[in-house]
Amino acid sequence: MPLSPEQQAEIDAQRAETHQTRRAVAPGMEAWLYKAVPVLDHGFVRAIDYMGDDAAICQAARVSYGRGTKSVSNDAGLIRYLMRHWHSTPFEMCELKLHVKLPVFVARQWIRHRTANVNEYSARYSILDREFYIPEPGALAAQSTVNNQGRGAALEGAEAARVLDWLRDDATRAYDHYEAMIGETGPDGTPQQGLARELARMNLPANVYTQWYWKVDLHNLFHFLRLRADSHAQWEIRVYAEAICKMVADWVPHAYSAFEDYRLGGAQLSAKGVECVKRMLRGEEVTQETSGMSKGEWREFMGVVG
Repeated sequence: MPLSPEQQAEIDAQRAETHQTRRAVAPGMEAWLYKAVPVLDHGFVRAIDYMGDDAAICQAARVSYGRGTKSVSNDAGLIRYLMRHWHSTPFEMCELKLHVKLPVFVARQWIRHRTANVNEYSARYSILDREFYIPEPGALAAQSTVNNQGRGAALEGAEAARVLDWLRDDATRAYDHYEAMIGETGPDGTPQQGLARELARMNLPANVYTQWYWKVDLHNLFHFLRLRADSHAQWEIRVYAEAICKMVADWVPHAYSAFEDYRLGGAQLSAKGVECVKRMLRGEEVTQETSGMSKGEWREFMGVVG
């Protein structure tokens, strides 16, 4: 269960509050504020705060004294121009702060995006909850034969059941020992000092859940989403990215539409790739051997041009 009744009550109280403001307000993001969107078996994403909207991007690009719009269509066109020509600074004028609950191994991938402000739940001071990510059977897959960091065919039958049992049993046993190490009484009921939490945490598995606040500007958020909402990203982090995509689409619809078109659904070709496309359009038969590309490059190129 992602949220306890107490946590849900706190969120409901936050969502019930309203405040008068002169700052730019994005109605789409207002609807998402404080709402916990479930992800995986115990995780969630919720928007805590934001700054800016589509008009703020245009205002920064034009360096105007007001909202800087002549019409909505003009703003949409300007944003598409900025995205198309990789003018990133205006997108940095918008920021989003998220509260995320996620497995530790997903957090280790996520933290590679260093252009954000992060504050994580501290297991030095607090005790982590007994919550682990256990995949659905359909999410269990063998190692890919063509991608060293990807998945192949799904595990089946007895092997899948055995893996799920091991994941669940190992996580439970590790947490049992974690609790026993930090406890004030030993297994036989006699008093004990209890191991420091900062040491006991090292015994916990990578599928235990952690939480953090993550604040990022829109330019770097788009970079995160371009990589993590991609079909090649690990599924467990991709579902978080997809949940965030829905929020961003409501928050800055013109910017997200341009991002979806030019980044998420677009493709980038190398100089060799562009030359191969030109040769194909002239009617030439181009193969990997005559393209000047490696086998991996050619496979990716053909994935784009079909």
